[in-house]
Amino acid sequence: MARLLLPLPFAAASASSSLHLAASRLRLPAVSVARREGLFGGRAVGAGAVRAPARLARRGLCAGAEPGGSAGTAVSQEEALEWAKKDRRRLLHVVYRVGDLDKTIKFYTECLGMKLLRKRDIPEERYTNAFLGYGPEDSHFVVELTYNYGVESYDIGTGFGHFGIAVDDVAKTVDLIKAKGGTVTREPGPVKGGKSVIAFIEDPDGYKFELIERGPTPEPLCQVMLRVGDLDRAISFYEKAFGMELLRNRDNPEYKYTIAMMGYGPEDKNAVLELTYNYGVKEYDKGNAYAQIAISTDDVYKTAEVIRLNGGQITREPGPLPGINTKITACTDPDGWKTVFVDNIDFLKELEE
Repeated sequence: MARLLLPLPFAAASASSSLHLAASRLRLPAVSVARREGLFGGRAVGAGAVRAPARLARRGLCAGAEPGGSAGTAVSQEEALEWAKKDRRRLLHVVYRVGDLDKTIKFYTECLGMKLLRKRDIPEERYTNAFLGYGPEDSHFVVELTYNYGVESYDIGTGFGHFGIAVDDVAKTVDLIKAKGGTVTREPGPVKGGKSVIAFIEDPDGYKFELIERGPTPEPLCQVMLRVGDLDRAISFYEKAFGMELLRNRDNPEYKYTIAMMGYGPEDKNAVLELTYNYGVKEYDKGNAYAQIAISTDDVYKTAEVIRLNGGQITREPGPLPGINTKITACTDPDGWKTVFVDNIDFLKELEE
C-alpha cells in the first residue's frame, strides 16, 4: 500500500517519481463546474448545497428524488454527512519516516509485540517501506514506516503527539522495554485527572507511544494523537467532512488541555484519533517526520466533494494513480494534518499483489 500514499520520500524526487511526491507538489486543478455537475447531477444551488443524481439517492445522499429516478433536490451538508456516515470507512494505516528501518523494526517486534507484515524496497525512488501491526492489513490498523536512503533523522515537531497501544499489563510491558534498552519517559501510573493506567515510551526515532492498560481488544494499535489549534473547529470538520463520531471529550483545566476522541467505532474495538487542544496554543510546528493517515472509502469522488463541501482542502484530486489504477484522494484538515482516502476495492487488490 506504500505506493498509494503521497508525502513519503523526504528527498526531492525525480521526474519519474510522480507517485511519491509531496501532496503539495501533486496538486491538480480544482474540480471544474462541469466535473462537479457530472458527479452530483446539477449546478450548485447556493451555499452548502449541490445537486445529486439518482444513483446517489439510493445511497442516501439525495433526499426527495422523484419516482423513476430523476433527482433534482439540493444536497445539504446534513445530507452529505449522512452519506459520509454510511460510507464504509476505517483507519487503514499511519505513515511516518524513520532513520534506521532495521533498528525500528527490531524495536517494534521485540518490545511492542508487533509483526512485520510486509516490506518493499523501491531503489529507483530511493526509499523502503515496512508495514507492521497486530494483525492483517485488511482488518487492522497498522503503521507504515518509510526509510529514505541516506536520511538518518527527522524533525518530529511539536504538533504530533503520540501513538497509543493497548496492553494487558502496562508495568510488565515497561519492564520488557527497559530490558531491551528502550526509553521510558513516563512510568506506569494513573493518567492525570483519570483512573486509566498508562505509561509513555519512545522508539529509536523519538516517536512517543502511550501504553494503555486495557482488556483484550481486536485493535491494540488504538490511537494517533495530534494537536490542534481550535478543538471545536476540528471536531466539526472530522464529523462533517470525514463522517467520524465524537466518542468522548474531556477537559482538564488543571493541566490546561482538552482532548476529543474521534473515530468510526468504540475506542475499545477501533483505532481512533485523539485530538488535543492546549489552552491558548493556536499553531504547531509539524516537522517533517510524521506524514499522514490513510482511510478507506467506497467512493473517492464523493468523499472529495463532501470534504470540499465542508471546507476541507483537496490536495490530490480524486482519481486513479497512473500505472496502478488505485483510486485515491488526499486532503488537509483545518490544522494542516494530511489524510489520504483509498478506494476499498482497490486497496484489497493492492494487498493481493
